[in-house]
Amino acid sequence: MSGPLSHIKVLDLSRIMAGPWAGQILADLGADVIKVERKGAGDDTRKWGPPYLKDKDGADTAESGYYLSVNRGKRSIEIDFSSESDLQTVRALAARSDIVLENFKVGTLDRYGLGYEDLKALNPGLIYCSITGFGTTGPRKGQVAYDFMIQAMGGLMSVTGERDELPGGGPQKIGVPMVDIMTGMYSTIAVTAALARRAETGEGDWIDIGMLDVSVAMLANQAMNHLVSGETPTRKGNKHPNIQPQDVFAVADGHIVLAVGNDEQFRRLAGAMGMPELADDPRFATNVERVRNLDVLHPLITKVFAQNSLDHWIETLGTADVPCGPINTIPRVFADKQVQHREMLRHIKHPLTDELPQVVSPMRFANANLSFDRPPPLLGEHTEEVLAEIRAQKNDEQDGTHE
Repeated sequence: MSGPLSHIKVLDLSRIMAGPWAGQILADLGADVIKVERKGAGDDTRKWGPPYLKDKDGADTAESGYYLSVNRGKRSIEIDFSSESDLQTVRALAARSDIVLENFKVGTLDRYGLGYEDLKALNPGLIYCSITGFGTTGPRKGQVAYDFMIQAMGGLMSVTGERDELPGGGPQKIGVPMVDIMTGMYSTIAVTAALARRAETGEGDWIDIGMLDVSVAMLANQAMNHLVSGETPTRKGNKHPNIQPQDVFAVADGHIVLAVGNDEQFRRLAGAMGMPELADDPRFATNVERVRNLDVLHPLITKVFAQNSLDHWIETLGTADVPCGPINTIPRVFADKQVQHREMLRHIKHPLTDELPQVVSPMRFANANLSFDRPPPLLGEHTEEVLAEIRAQKNDEQDGTHE
């Protein structure tokens, strides 16, 4: 066995990001994930480029970077949803699956005989996960949603970005589709929890995940700050709303992130700055007072940091065990020795090019090694393979009946 879920079969009827992200996590964990795509078209994200993967001759392929980021480890089959025989193929796959992932509009799969009740009748132990913009109930249940609009509606953009009165101020979305990603994460947690419950009870389940719900849950400390104070959290740029000093500071040749998390770390920071007296100043000695007196403290740190280089401060603060770091570009992330040591970037074989780079799962198991040897599939690459497996299983079942 390779991977803790290598005994699990997943039918992935989802597309775009949230559902496929969950499917990719399950595939990384060893599950056999079959990705069902519209015949001749495939997942919408296949066309979300440029950039596209280049072939061995340097020409663009039809595989977009977006699609390649979220479909590793799966097998792809093409399905014509207007064909009853193709729908029967999907039902046959559901009957032998442990998990179904889907993110169609509410009610769509019911019309095709692929809703939860339809598939539960074929497979009572099935775990069916519906991923939608707003959940399967409520006044917005039939509306389509994308990550950007949910970041806005769920409140994340109200607390992300520079203060309105400063240059560049105003709401900002997060630089990656974070609601999609977290929706995929919550979906993965939910289906694995349902697997654990099924192992005890034998029962499957229907899981209802709404992106807006996820975005609200992601408000975390900002939501609780509002609920306990009655005040409305606002954008503060890079300043942490509760812990200080945590911000981006300019140094002589760039910028550094300072992430002081407690009073002892602040004491070490004050010493590294050559201003140990700050740690005993009643205005700064505790986090509560540092937050209250940030307008005084911030300029002091800014002035000192501007006097030396990024390398100087990384070394000086690192030696003093003060949490800090450079603001890396994405190329610098993959050049970081820690990232390289952890092998977060790997290269796997791909049918259209010599090798395909992949940012792999961060999960590490002592007793169940993960493997990343199956690239994101070409459209319909495994259709015949999967159909042959279905035929073989039917033949086995018929032979068993005759016996």
